[in-house]
Amino acid sequence: MNRFKIATRLSKIKPSGIRRLFSFAHNMPDVIGLGLGEPDFVPPPHVLEAAKRALDDGKTHYTSTAGISELREALAKKAKREYGLTYDTETEILITVGGTQAIFLALMALTNPSDEVLIPNPGFVIYQPDVLMVDGIPVSMPALEENEFKPDADVVMSHVTDRSRIMIVNSPNNPTGAVFSHDDLASLAKLAVERDLIVISDEVYERITYDGTKHYCLSSFPEMRERTLVVGSFSKTYAMTGFRVGYVFGPEELITPMMLTHQFSVACVSGPAQYAAVAALEGPQSFVKDMIAEFDRRRKLLHGRLDEIEGFSCKLPKGAFYAFANVKELGGSSKNLAEFLLNRAKVVTVPGSAFGTYGEGYLRFSYATAYDKIGEALDRIEQVLKDFKPKTRAV
Repeated sequence: MNRFKIATRLSKIKPSGIRRLFSFAHNMPDVIGLGLGEPDFVPPPHVLEAAKRALDDGKTHYTSTAGISELREALAKKAKREYGLTYDTETEILITVGGTQAIFLALMALTNPSDEVLIPNPGFVIYQPDVLMVDGIPVSMPALEENEFKPDADVVMSHVTDRSRIMIVNSPNNPTGAVFSHDDLASLAKLAVERDLIVISDEVYERITYDGTKHYCLSSFPEMRERTLVVGSFSKTYAMTGFRVGYVFGPEELITPMMLTHQFSVACVSGPAQYAAVAALEGPQSFVKDMIAEFDRRRKLLHGRLDEIEGFSCKLPKGAFYAFANVKELGGSSKNLAEFLLNRAKVVTVPGSAFGTYGEGYLRFSYATAYDKIGEALDRIEQVLKDFKPKTRAV
């Protein structure tokens, strides 16, 4: 008998489709990466200085499990200023290892075996594996192109059962770039209240929107503050991916079990990284404005060029820094096409199937890379596409 069998829960989980292609490309020369969702900017100087100062001042020890008080206070001010929401800094704000850990902690703390968790499909790659790892049952909420990649509340309601416990909402959205309107969120909020669902609102791209599109915090809707965990991060807004600082706002009844899970998994978040996050919130915001303006320039280039390539069509994304291009006309699977583009054009994209069954027939392009590189990548794609021979699409 093999003594080294892995936990059975992991047998249901496949490696990330994003990391898989990234690993393949790592040792290939002259590759252009349009795969990872990581800003190609360095955080602003005052953020880096705050981290250095924390190191120089010896702030290198454990912090409170909940996070340093300075950061929780700064986040409470942000919630009040931007969304009119009041959160207690001692019991209703938790600092986490990125937004990804916040989502995992919420599911770990609140999901019982066989509880159903409603997740967007296509949706961020961690949602389904996280649900499976806590022995929950992921239930897809279709987010189809004909509905601008947003879940329809009536369709979602048809998937709700007596075992439904949690719903995950993500706006601005990864992988599609969709931003939910006030009416979109009001409909989902009404459903959550009627069916007594806990909601994890993944809002890590909250600042990155275009064309005057407004982001709405789900907790600000009637009767939602008491049942919603708002997940945020410094990774995207301030290009602080490597700092690994996220946070979650929520009622004490939901934050307390998350705090317990956090305490016995990582204990706390890096102290110097938290001081850097305070500086990001309280310092000048011109960096964010300038970065978004550059993302907007890249967005327009990518969208315009994709629509010109035969076999591609693409809706103009309203938020985040992704374009989700429809490639169904080319035939074959999205995985097949992504691998072809990597091998022949040396361009990394992500197959839509990595984000769920409804993502098949799409490719995700990240425009968090240099403008000139995006143009060159699209030139390469256009040149090799005539040689693409689709294989039978994987079921």
